Amino acid sequence: MQHTTNIAPLRRVTQHARLARMRRRPSHQDEHAEQAALFRWAEFARSRLPELALLHAIPNGGHRHKATAARLKAEGVKRGVPDVCLPVARNGAHGLYIELKTERGKPTPEQLGWIRALRRQGYAAEVCRGWEQARSMIEHYLTAGPHRESALVVPTSSTHGGSYDQAA
Repeated sequence: MQHTTNIAPLRRVTQHARLARMRRRPSHQDEHAEQAALFRWAEFARSRLPELALLHAIPNGGHRHKATAARLKAEGVKRGVPDVCLPVARNGAHGLYIELKTERGKPTPEQLGWIRALRRQGYAAEVCRGWEQARSMIEHYLTAGPHRESALVVPTSSTHGGSYDQAA
C-alpha cells in the first residue's frame, strides 16, 4: 500500500510564513543590499567625484557570535556608530556620516545619539532611507559650493554646544 500525503495544508503554512516575513521589520540583509548598492554606485562615480575613494563602511552592525562580539567590543567597536563615513571636509563640516536604513527601517536611540554627537563635533551626519537617498546626500555634500544653499546641517560659528543651522 502506497502512503500519500496531502500537501495543501503545508502550502498554506508556507504562504502564511512568507507573508509574515514580508510584514516584519527590514532585515539586516535588506540593509546590506542597500549599502552594497551604494558602494557599487560610489565605485562607478569615482571618476566624476574622486573623493569617493575615501568613502568607507563602518562594520559594527549585524548579529555575531558572542566571542566575536566581545573581541570587537574590546577593540573599540561601539553600538550606534553610523554605517558609512566620508572623511572629506566641505562647507564647514569635517566629514559626512550616514546611517543607512531601508524605507521602513528606524534608527535606534544609540544611532540617533551618535548622529547628534557627531553634529556637535562639526560633522554632517544624516539618516538616509535607501541607497538612492544616500547617493543624493553624498553628491550634494561633495558638490554644494559655499555660494549655494546647502541642506546639510552643520554647526554655526558658536561653540560646540551651539545651535545648528543650514549650511551656507
